[in-house]
Amino acid sequence: MSYEDTLRYLGDTTRLMEVGERIEKLLMTPQRQLKVEVAIERDDGSVAVFEGFRIQHNGARGPYKGGLRFHHEVDEDEVNALASLMSWKTAVVGIPYGGAKGGIQVDPRTLSPGELERVTRKFTDQIQVVIGPEVDIPAPDVNTDGQIMAWIMDQYSKSHGYSPGVVTGKPLELNGSEGRVAATGRGVALCASWALADLGIDVRGARFAVQGLGNVGSWAARLLAERGAKLVAAGDHGGYIENPDGFDVPALIDHVANDTNRSVAGFPGSDESSFEAFFASDVDALLPCALGGVINEEVAKTIRARLIVEGANGPTTPDAHAQLIGRDVMVIPDILANAGGVTCSYFEWVQNNQHFYWSENEVNERLETILRKAYDGVGRTAAKKKLDHRTAAFAIAVREVGKATVLRGI
Repeated sequence: MSYEDTLRYLGDTTRLMEVGERIEKLLMTPQRQLKVEVAIERDDGSVAVFEGFRIQHNGARGPYKGGLRFHHEVDEDEVNALASLMSWKTAVVGIPYGGAKGGIQVDPRTLSPGELERVTRKFTDQIQVVIGPEVDIPAPDVNTDGQIMAWIMDQYSKSHGYSPGVVTGKPLELNGSEGRVAATGRGVALCASWALADLGIDVRGARFAVQGLGNVGSWAARLLAERGAKLVAAGDHGGYIENPDGFDVPALIDHVANDTNRSVAGFPGSDESSFEAFFASDVDALLPCALGGVINEEVAKTIRARLIVEGANGPTTPDAHAQLIGRDVMVIPDILANAGGVTCSYFEWVQNNQHFYWSENEVNERLETILRKAYDGVGRTAAKKKLDHRTAAFAIAVREVGKATVLRGI
């Protein structure tokens, strides 16, 4: 997703709310942008240099919060967009954070385990002046995981003392939280279930499609299947498949997790499909859970689903979104649908600060309570103001962030 797209969504909302040019400028401008060069010695003795970023958008409501992604297409524009989205996401669900994002322009598949660790530790050294448990708390994102968070925590702690709260998404053995791995996908599944009910569709027997069977998509698919929904189409970087009778979701997830496969392609009992056919699938709900910008105007024209639940960040362009809303397709936006991850990260941070840990059931119950409140709040705003769900979610977020920014002083 581009920063321009994010600003369009935000600008449409601020003008609708008539917040004024001064506040609009404050809400659109990142508070800090850090760019670093990450140089390491590779296993063969050569030197490699990668660009890294940490962008802090707005910290009026609390410490900055946002993931780190390691991807060869990471750039400043993308990180700016994602940092902004985090400010609105944390405000929509009512947790006391601001928004940030970071990343390194690298394909981690080209690095050995040792090289990946050296990149992570060097990056941590270079951004440690702007992160910390009460300042900015990174978390996993695309191509990063609990192991990378463990390296960041360890490297930061060497200079600042034992600091488990500097990152979230850590392994349980290093003060991570129960339920964190599944949290983003759980939130997507919950929002999908509630939205289907609002549309008068019983989740049991509902047909759905998922793009991206990584952490978010796989957990969303698993949890929806457990509720009786039927996954009939799936796709990722390796290909697209379909089965009108529905997939065995746990078996499909195991297939993707196999190092030999790493994709849905070739799953036994499935028919080969395509990107175009996937988005045109005859389903009740479509869950884009991969990278941003996949639903553009041309793709939107082919979509037959009555519901889109955005597991990915920024999967729908503004023009495509307007087209979908014009056709009465319900779109549950990313800043609500995938907020389960940051909400559970908040739980982890609270537990780290208190040195008191909760059971998985407690985590899941608290997560559902917060997301249900946020979902209902967005729905009420949408109905009262006659808005679509994305604009309603942005309206709530702009109100909360704008009030906090003004109260703290310009």
